[in-house]
Amino acid sequence: MFKRRKSLALAAAATSAVLVASGCSGGGGGEDEGGSKEVTWVINSLPGAWQATSLAGGSVYVIQMLSGILPYTGQWQPDATYEYNMDVLAEEPTLVNEDPDEGPFEWSITLADDAVWSDGEPMTGEDLRVTWMLGTNPEEGYCAGCDPRASTSNDKVESVEVDGKTATFQLKEGLADPEWMGLFDAHSQSGGFYPAHLAEENGWDVDNPDELGEFYAWLHAERPEWSGGPFQIVDGDLENEVVKERNPNWWGEEAPLDRITMPYNTDEGTFVNAFVNGEIDGANPADYSEDVILQLEDVANAEVTVAEGATWEHIDINLNNEQLADVELRRAIFTAIDRDDIANRNFGAGYPDYELKNNHVFGGDSPYYVDHFEGESQGTGDIDEATSILEDAGYELDGDTLTLDGEEIGPFRLRSTDSTVRNTSVQLIQSQLAEIGITANIEMTDDLGGMLSEKEYDIVQFGWSGSPYFTGNANQFWHSESGSNFGGYSNDEVDELAEKAINASDLDSAAEFTNEAMEIIVPEAYVLPIMAEPNYFFANSDRLVNVHDNLQSSYRATYNIGEWDIAG
Repeated sequence: MFKRRKSLALAAAATSAVLVASGCSGGGGGEDEGGSKEVTWVINSLPGAWQATSLAGGSVYVIQMLSGILPYTGQWQPDATYEYNMDVLAEEPTLVNEDPDEGPFEWSITLADDAVWSDGEPMTGEDLRVTWMLGTNPEEGYCAGCDPRASTSNDKVESVEVDGKTATFQLKEGLADPEWMGLFDAHSQSGGFYPAHLAEENGWDVDNPDELGEFYAWLHAERPEWSGGPFQIVDGDLENEVVKERNPNWWGEEAPLDRITMPYNTDEGTFVNAFVNGEIDGANPADYSEDVILQLEDVANAEVTVAEGATWEHIDINLNNEQLADVELRRAIFTAIDRDDIANRNFGAGYPDYELKNNHVFGGDSPYYVDHFEGESQGTGDIDEATSILEDAGYELDGDTLTLDGEEIGPFRLRSTDSTVRNTSVQLIQSQLAEIGITANIEMTDDLGGMLSEKEYDIVQFGWSGSPYFTGNANQFWHSESGSNFGGYSNDEVDELAEKAINASDLDSAAEFTNEAMEIIVPEAYVLPIMAEPNYFFANSDRLVNVHDNLQSSYRATYNIGEWDIAG
């Protein structure tokens, strides 16, 4: 359902791989002697770049770092309703034609007359056109050197006509998009749209692919001095923190806060003391921590919530490894892994209502949910079955070592980010694989995006963070040409189904194609879902108002950062 709201604070979110790295804690928030309203909000890992469009930048940490900076056209709310951003838009986007049999699928977006960038330059349809080109696959010919992590929606566009504040988008012949309204919203790959005029100011011609690629690289490498939201970044880097203050040229309702400091801190063991001492005001960590949750629940002024989030943990295999190209070996590996043991060890005490994820795209409460693991041995931890699979495929044990034709299988690099949950998980996986004669050497990383894009793993655990959008998921996860298909899976039938899902004329058809793709993917033993990880949020209830979690968005609690305020 869609509804309007006159004033909606800026945010950004995207379907993305979760990146975790080392950081440091920052100073406290509060109201200083001069009456300045200040808040300190922790981001629990390092961001990988200054923008989120790229493979390296596509994380929830980049997205949250940019909260209140990027303008966007709409956003999913905590109650799973969608709201257009009527600060940025002059009117709700208009669907001109939705039947590709009667002509090109087409819609238009008109930006508000008073919408301007922080330097006073007006926002125009050209900003939308250039952002679209920046998000296309280089093979489309618009942007050389760009590496967008989810370009399919952008690549479907045939042409964009700009007339002042309006941009009209037309898809390629025969294509449709049931989620067309999301191209520049808070959940898009960029998290909104960019200021095209800055390319010209830096001497880049946006219609020259090489020069547009230079603009793309600049956006990701340089701290944004610009803003199209209620805040602007005034200080900070990618290693320690960012500091935001009000954007003086923000035309919407003025943000109540004067200053927000966002330190990057991966040391969850410091959260409680920093909170109790007034050094931080809250956080919405991407990683679950039972110890932190239980301690915070005993703190009088801590508002704490825990619920199943939009990030789901999964185990992927790199098919570029010659040994792992054998589907029978992969099936045995996934069968030896005990998902319930992993989930129970991590969440059983603090969140006993956890459920294993048996559908890569749809949750159990979705009308499109199908249990694709019913009757499957994968994820059961059945060592006897895993051994039987290996024996039938010609594998043998030489002592405690699995071999094929006398050659040792492995050892494999088992990688993840260095969080409590994933540390526990990979240690369990290591032990489970040892029972079938496979050595897995654990290697943690503080640069998940870089590690995945460079394919520097054999087996990896990480998470996808999403939103209620789903039509592009199969394409992003498994299409042979997707930049996010890190392990190199390739199946012509899955490619075709993924393309049908993202080009479907309605959501029901898109869901049917997506489930059909999963029917093929599961026996291929490429991705083993574990569960949707519980997310926790905590905030100082004595100090803060209008601060609450949004599990529909990668931005989490920062989705409405322009409405945050100090109590009293």
